[in-house]
Amino acid sequence: MDKPTTNRTSTPDRSLATLKLVSRLLGHELHSQASAKAITLSRDEVEEIQVTLDLFIEQAGRGQRTGAGIKSADGERRVVPARN
Repeated sequence: MDKPTTNRTSTPDRSLATLKLVSRLLGHELHSQASAKAITLSRDEVEEIQVTLDLFIEQAGRGQRTGAGIKSADGERRVVPARN
């Protein structure tokens, strides 16, 4: 009997998605204010970036506390060393 496949996003993928969101927010501002040497951000835009970064930090912290690892081919969970 085949195992049912689930469409779950892994923690690293979610973390990358969070960083991509921050990058897109900043990229949008750079593009929309391309003619200026200095850019301005509204309070709402800064709050959106801050919330996104806070969520990323929270997710990364949760991953460290739970000892997140990667499942190997045999189904065993192996710990992945941190990159500094």
